[in-house]
Amino acid sequence: MKHHATDAHTLTAAYALGALDEAERKDFDAHLQACEACREEAAEFQATTARLAAAVSQKPPAAAKAQVMAAIDGVRQLPPRIPAPSKAPALGCILRRRAVPLALAASVAAAALGGAAVWQMRNGQDLQQEARQAQQHLDAVSAVLAAPDARTVHGKAANGALTTVVSSDRQDTAVFTAANLPAPGAGKTYQLWLDHDGTMHPAGLIDHDGTVILTGNPADAGAVGLTLEPIGGSPQPTTEPLLLLALPA
Repeated sequence: MKHHATDAHTLTAAYALGALDEAERKDFDAHLQACEACREEAAEFQATTARLAAAVSQKPPAAAKAQVMAAIDGVRQLPPRIPAPSKAPALGCILRRRAVPLALAASVAAAALGGAAVWQMRNGQDLQQEARQAQQHLDAVSAVLAAPDARTVHGKAANGALTTVVSSDRQDTAVFTAANLPAPGAGKTYQLWLDHDGTMHPAGLIDHDGTVILTGNPADAGAVGLTLEPIGGSPQPTTEPLLLLALPA
């Protein structure tokens, strides 16, 4: 691996996403045996990318397989791919070291683009509008994940939901991701909060697994809260927090 020993700590995101070549991965595996901090960070990157990718993925419609199979005979076969000349190894190493925050954004984009082929098979202005809104949402989330000052924390709510908050002071934005979130029940919704010196400020609603952008200013917030509220939300929490996740200073 063409990195100094001190550079190995910067490769955890690339390792978690499988972006290292065979020789680099072998050397980094050896590094992990002796570095507990990198083992923990690599595990966190893997968990975060999986949750964020799942949050923006789209389930194909039931008729998609039949339509694809029916169209196969009329699709011209592509010529074989010819590998492009490899870039200078030094440049690839430099880009990997500088692109750690971008790795998470790339994983989210890959999951979202996986639904592009399915979308082409669906018609209507409403669906086009949904696609534009989804792209805008993805762009906003990706901007936070790619920010140089992005900070990530993980938590588990009292109802078993696995949560992740990624915040950026530079973007003045934070995103919240939930997985395994139970249905809130009739007439109920989950509400997010930003804790400012002990005062809870509404920060948006979420009623199923996914990723939302928190409303409000997370820069001076000490924690993100999650409560179960009446549909439409409440001006102040009416139930005990299911989650109060401290944000890094």
